[in-house]
Amino acid sequence: METMKNFKKISLMVVLALSSAFIALWAYTQYFDDSQVISVSQNPGLTYTSMPSAPQGEAPDLTYAAESTVHAVVHVKVMTKVNVSSYGNPFFDWFYGDRYQQQPQLREGAGSGVILSSDGYIVTNNHVIDDAEKVKVVLNDKREFEAKVIGSDETTDLALLKIDADNLPTIKFGNSEMLKLGEWVLAVGNPFNLTSTVTAGIVSAKGRNIGINQADMSIEAFIQTDAAVNPGNSGGALVNMNGELVGINTAIASQTGSYAGYSFALPSSIVQKVVSDLKQYGRVQRAILGVSIGDVTAKIAKDYNLDKIEGVFVGGTTPGSGAAEAGIKEGDVILNIDDVPVNSPAQLQEQISKHNPGDQVNVLIKRDNKPKQFKVTLRNMHGDTKIMKADDDEFLGAKFGTVTDNEKNKLHINHGIKIVELNQGKLKDAGLKSGFIITHVNKQPVNGVNDFEGTIRRADGGILIEGVYPNGERAYFVFGAGN
Repeated sequence: METMKNFKKISLMVVLALSSAFIALWAYTQYFDDSQVISVSQNPGLTYTSMPSAPQGEAPDLTYAAESTVHAVVHVKVMTKVNVSSYGNPFFDWFYGDRYQQQPQLREGAGSGVILSSDGYIVTNNHVIDDAEKVKVVLNDKREFEAKVIGSDETTDLALLKIDADNLPTIKFGNSEMLKLGEWVLAVGNPFNLTSTVTAGIVSAKGRNIGINQADMSIEAFIQTDAAVNPGNSGGALVNMNGELVGINTAIASQTGSYAGYSFALPSSIVQKVVSDLKQYGRVQRAILGVSIGDVTAKIAKDYNLDKIEGVFVGGTTPGSGAAEAGIKEGDVILNIDDVPVNSPAQLQEQISKHNPGDQVNVLIKRDNKPKQFKVTLRNMHGDTKIMKADDDEFLGAKFGTVTDNEKNKLHINHGIKIVELNQGKLKDAGLKSGFIITHVNKQPVNGVNDFEGTIRRADGGILIEGVYPNGERAYFVFGAGN
């Protein structure tokens, strides 16, 4: 009996001891041992690349960038002439003819611009002021000025204006090439005539070609953002968090005409070059490498036995061009220009567009899967290194442009120059028309305006011009030598 009592006492003590131990262990893990929490919290977490300057968990402070730039973005108002029918009905207009046609009327359009200098130089888009009869600039403080168009460039869709004013607020250029994906940017402009509007977004992509610019030899290397941009924002500023100009807002991707998620800005690396040229020469000094280029696709990589899909593929070179003379040839892959990697035609064009004719660039290519360095002297569209003035491209009453690779393929030609404007002169008198592509003169191939001019100036007798129209119709013309 005594033994049973002792056993019960011992059992009770053991149960109490075990219970106490479990309670103590539970309490320790709950209130003292946080080793599992530490191990989790010490694991590196994800950080938002769109907020590099802000403390983790806080939104970026964009007030400085907005307040320091909004006063240097202007409202550009233009007046253009349009022909308006009194009926506005194609059937009645055709039936009654000119009796019901009114005189051309002025129509108002609007965009934005960015003040670059305190004495009144302003950059905007060419499509904002194109064909304008009158251009007016409205400052953020409501002052209005008549603006003069200093120059414009269709290939980049940029224009330079000048107003007579002093001590204006300005925006300094930033380095668009230093922009990173996910970096915060602001779009400043006048959408829907809502002046001094600021929207924010991040850099979504760089070197984007969207095919919106149909001008010959157009350059598209857009910065893509998700900052809200709408009609009226064209020509406005894209600025970084330091309030520096990194782009000019130019286009949107939309099926409705209004913002639908993506906007595109021309990078400041191109803008700065174009503005400088227009200010100094009245036209852009376009440097040409002299190659036909395309993306390196999986098919090209297979066909040419490339070890990697990278760079820009060289489909051919223009005879007499800087690239051809340096030794670059079909099948090469351009990897970088002056140590800047290029992986698309747009990125390559952006790098070349920063240079003038006569500049030398270092071109790293891949040939037989091995790197090879070339030094190339860039040429102008005439095939030489001359700096060109506004009227230097006119000869025999015509202005000339280059023939695109697409046009060459379509028309089955390898060379030629295109008449882009035709005024009074021997070519017009001989019957040539604007758009005609001159491929040969006196049986000699024409690779540039210099070839054309040189052959004609050296000719003693008649001149035979051969070529093709954009519709494929081939033609030839004969006239006497001399200007």
